[in-house]
Amino acid sequence: MTSSPVPTRDRFRFLDRLRVRWSEIDAQQIVFNGHYLTYFDTAVGGYWRALALPYAPTMAALEGDLFVRKSTIEYLGSAHYDELLDIGVRTERVGTSSLTVACAVFRGDECLVHGELVYVFADPAVRVPKAVPQALRDLLLGFERGEAMTEARVGGWATLGQDAHGIRQSVFVEEQKIPAEMEWDAADESCTHAVAYNRLGRALATGRLLEHVPGVAKIGRMAVLSPMRGSRVGRQVLDALMQAGREQGYREVLLHAQLSAEGFYTRAGFQRRGPVFEEAGIAHVEMVRIL
Repeated sequence: MTSSPVPTRDRFRFLDRLRVRWSEIDAQQIVFNGHYLTYFDTAVGGYWRALALPYAPTMAALEGDLFVRKSTIEYLGSAHYDELLDIGVRTERVGTSSLTVACAVFRGDECLVHGELVYVFADPAVRVPKAVPQALRDLLLGFERGEAMTEARVGGWATLGQDAHGIRQSVFVEEQKIPAEMEWDAADESCTHAVAYNRLGRALATGRLLEHVPGVAKIGRMAVLSPMRGSRVGRQVLDALMQAGREQGYREVLLHAQLSAEGFYTRAGFQRRGPVFEEAGIAHVEMVRIL
């Protein structure tokens, strides 16, 4: 049997990191062979986030779903408990009704395992194959060419309000149980909003910017839909709002960060100022950054 060429890390635009768990090793003290397919599948979920495609609503909008038709895997080496691994995922080919996804497991630069997953795009009710939608085809191949998957738009409530409202309703009112009367205020009509969209036009994240005091702007209502958290879409909205603040002549920006999001804002150059306080029943801290 002829083996497939061994892939290298630089072949993959997307790599998903994981640590080997105790439950994944076998009597030989190495990762049990069947778990590598689970690693592939887990990384494919991360790949969809990198594509900025929340999987379930995307498939519903495309009126189809992806079903695995074939899996192949080659074992070159073994991973051990507690090792850090990077799982590469790449769209290799898009056919009429199928797509082939290449996957590989790396320990550093060493490829331990590699293989392919062949998916068929089909009607989810009757499982009859359908043509891969052109929009999905273009998006997958565009990602592999290095194209951006999201776009942040900045504007007023009249143009962005409907999409911003939907995201904030989902995140703040429904998920975090913030009373609706605390979420909506008159400032929405006059401040600057940013909304990030994927290439299928779905709104994924939002935030707003308004004047706090002369020379200082305030960013607020930052929200990212749950399937997209951990991607860069929230940072894209934040950067767009800070750029809008610079263009409007502000020298500093502040925000009230939920404690769970403090690390996100720290990585964006914000610094904590003052003690923890409660807002809408959630612990917050004020953070500032020079523009």
